[in-house]
Amino acid sequence: MYRLRELGFKTIVLEAGDAPGGTWYWNRYPGCRFDSESYTYGYSFSPELLQEWDWKERFAPQPETLSYLNYVVEKFDLRRHMVFGSRVSDAIFDEAENEWVVQTEDGAVYRSTYLMTAVGMLSAPTLPRIEGRESFGGTAFHTYDWPQEKTDFTGERVGVIGTGATGVQIIPVVAKQAKELYVFQRRPNWCAPLHNSPIPPEEMARIKARYDEIFEKCSKTPGGFLHGPDRRKFNEVSEEDRLAFWEELYASPGFGVWVGNFVEVLTDPEVNAEYTAFIADKIRQRVHNREVAEKLIPKDHGFGTRRVPLETRYYEAYNQDNVHLIDVKESPIERITPKGVRTADGEYELDSLIYATGFDAITGSFDRINIIGRNGQSLRDQWNEGPLTFLGVQSHGFPNLFTLAGPQGGSVSTNFPRGIEDIVDWVADFLVTLRDKGVQRVEPQQDAVDAWQKEVRDLYQMTLFHTAKSWFTGYNSNIEGRDGIRYLIYNGGSPRYRRRLEEVANKGYEGFDLQ
Repeated sequence: MYRLRELGFKTIVLEAGDAPGGTWYWNRYPGCRFDSESYTYGYSFSPELLQEWDWKERFAPQPETLSYLNYVVEKFDLRRHMVFGSRVSDAIFDEAENEWVVQTEDGAVYRSTYLMTAVGMLSAPTLPRIEGRESFGGTAFHTYDWPQEKTDFTGERVGVIGTGATGVQIIPVVAKQAKELYVFQRRPNWCAPLHNSPIPPEEMARIKARYDEIFEKCSKTPGGFLHGPDRRKFNEVSEEDRLAFWEELYASPGFGVWVGNFVEVLTDPEVNAEYTAFIADKIRQRVHNREVAEKLIPKDHGFGTRRVPLETRYYEAYNQDNVHLIDVKESPIERITPKGVRTADGEYELDSLIYATGFDAITGSFDRINIIGRNGQSLRDQWNEGPLTFLGVQSHGFPNLFTLAGPQGGSVSTNFPRGIEDIVDWVADFLVTLRDKGVQRVEPQQDAVDAWQKEVRDLYQMTLFHTAKSWFTGYNSNIEGRDGIRYLIYNGGSPRYRRRLEEVANKGYEGFDLQ
């Protein structure tokens, strides 16, 4: 919005929330924080903003991030362009007028030449397919819809269903408060320590002096993080040096333990198995009960083949007498009852039940809007077997619709703000070109979409991501029929994606029909 406004476009933002913040407005659960270094997560477009804001923690918690985003909104006078509490229900392309007609759930109607989506990749929460959910007599909610007044579980019997990234963050916090905590684990994840710490004022001053260097480094790594792959050949490093390197990664803050490793860890099954065994031993060292430790070690995928949750004393929580791990593969959940959760082994009585069951990732937020393009075509129907895009930016048959943070784009698998700034700059320049040329309608050619699908699929085969069931591959056990691979993300890395964008632009936006 800010970029387009500065270029002379008239813009309006329709926001479902009652205030700014997006994912950091909705996700208010205890322990919520991001796992990119704070100072790499903020916006880089304003040197003044960079010098004004002081991050308090290396990995900022949700309240700090929300404060930051509100500060940005006020600093750049963005609020007057935003309509809050405005959830979009329909977006229909008017072919006669070359405009999008957008309707919200409260009946308001807006018309625009261009429609851009920033609906979030993890913003369509899913509840588990378990009978009896509505019958529970206590307090129950999904972590995404966390009630603002719920901040403490002291004296309560609490159940948490799910041990993904959200569950891994919330479980250690609730474990400190609850009388009894029952964790219903469906599939364990490989997790690694976050190693968060405060940022003293003197360190923040040094960071401010190095922002150009910091963002330059992020621009060169595949994930847009400070951490890039170690380019040494795995087999050319001695076993002693490899183990010392892995110990260093495990003791370091952030995603280095995942994306700062040898390249072969994410491309070679044998190397991945060796590193996976190293991480498994770390879990055994941290969890006192050997039987519990083995249940927390995944057996169906290698380390890093799914997104790695970073945790703070997650494994240590299971050493507490009040924390109980229930493996639902051994004892399946039969139903939710008025008193709690009933498994094959019996009923667990609860006061509160937390669903940390994730999201209909990447495409789910699009599916919840009735988006209709040319000839009455539904985007939901076109993407039924998986998204079909060119560059992750547009889909054939949907003119003037730009998915700024959409499937198969460069931002989905990166340090998100870094990827978002790349695509926002590119689309903004594209719109200026369209305006200068008097173009009324733009959409990708079908051949370009087909070629992009092949490129995306080929990139999946270059890593081990395709070997694991995860939201990277479109798997979601909470949604019927989501057990096959869907090519949702671009695995080529940020530098390669930027080069592809530049190639297309330098060739006069080759692959797009400009009418």
